[in-house]
Amino acid sequence: MKRKTLGLIHTSATLVPVFAQLCKDKLPGVDTFNIADDSLIKEVIRHGALLPATARRVVQHVALAEQAGAEFILVTCSSIGRAVETAAGLASVPVLRVDQPMADRAVQMGRRIGVIATLATTLEPTADLIGRRAAEAGKAVEVTSRLCEGAFDALMSGDAARHDAMVAEALKVLAGKVDVIVLAQASMARVVENLSPADRRVPILASPPLAVEYLASVL
Repeated sequence: MKRKTLGLIHTSATLVPVFAQLCKDKLPGVDTFNIADDSLIKEVIRHGALLPATARRVVQHVALAEQAGAEFILVTCSSIGRAVETAAGLASVPVLRVDQPMADRAVQMGRRIGVIATLATTLEPTADLIGRRAAEAGKAVEVTSRLCEGAFDALMSGDAARHDAMVAEALKVLAGKVDVIVLAQASMARVVENLSPADRRVPILASPPLAVEYLASVL
């Protein structure tokens, strides 16, 4: 049987090894390659929104991945999710935004859904996606969003401890208000491992493993 080829598009090179390990574990029969362009997320952060010019470049990256032989494409950044959906409509191979399987799982698990992020540019697109996926599933949900302002800057400046403490505190607060919590950014996932059982009393979902699990079911 011919091996499938998965193309991964990242806005941070730090995610390449994260997804490489997940693909190794869950997609052993699939070949992969990566395209990383951190200028995309830097533009989104600088302008505070996904501008048309940036979205066009996302579409171009997806087209290049298809030209390179990808039979399925995964884009691993939630902040550019709307551009990924546009690209999916133009591509001749399936294109997945990394947070869609996570959004679908959250909608299945509860009505009150918490969304936490360290970037405002990621918070709104993730909450919007959950609302739209719930509507498509015929479900009514209540989304509670929480921004850990300053946590992303702390992480980028090398103060991972401060970042983790801010995210952990937000998770503790949200846990008492919702049925399930969604992490809008993959960089927050490691914080969950250090939470006490009491602070993990509701499910906490991260997009990378759920996205790769979904790919394993379709590839």
